Amino acid sequence: MKRFVALAAGTLAALALTAGFALAHPHHEHVEAAGFLPGFLHPLTGLDHILAMGAVGIWAALVGGRALIAWPVAFIVAMTVAALAGMALGEAPVMEIGIALSVVALGLAVALKASATLALGAAIVGLFAVFHGYAHGAELPAETGALGFVAGFALATALLHAAGLGIGILLGRSPGIWASRVAGAGVAAIGMVILVT
Repeated sequence: MKRFVALAAGTLAALALTAGFALAHPHHEHVEAAGFLPGFLHPLTGLDHILAMGAVGIWAALVGGRALIAWPVAFIVAMTVAALAGMALGEAPVMEIGIALSVVALGLAVALKASATLALGAAIVGLFAVFHGYAHGAELPAETGALGFVAGFALATALLHAAGLGIGILLGRSPGIWASRVAGAGVAAIGMVILVT
């Protein structure tokens, strides 16, 4: 278990560092290719996505119980449905604001170790997932391979959630409450930078 937690923490940190100096995908411009691999890589190239999806896992781990599975699943389902809507309806600039707010709010949920019922937590992460999913779907090129793209970013999202769960387990075992507060505050602060840029 310790190896899993260390691997998860290291993976999420490495992804955040390699997401580049850009704090988010620049206005979610259209991706150049559809298909599974571009879809899988897409969430791993934007710090906004890495932080939000990782924070879902961390928050779920801090709350524990059925939230460990239910909240990441709620996020993935809502994100996938929203991606299909984005593919059909096209761009909506307000999604960028929602993505940035998701990073802020989920960071604060971690920092405050916010308690929530299973349904409320699922609704919160599901709402934020809509912004991420819609943006993913709206930026897809009109070509075959779009469903592969959706499947790819759903899998990458699940892996980011798993990394967040590992970090959340580690933070939950830390003595005191400062580790989770610092981690969550850091995520929220980056979210504020994304929001104003």
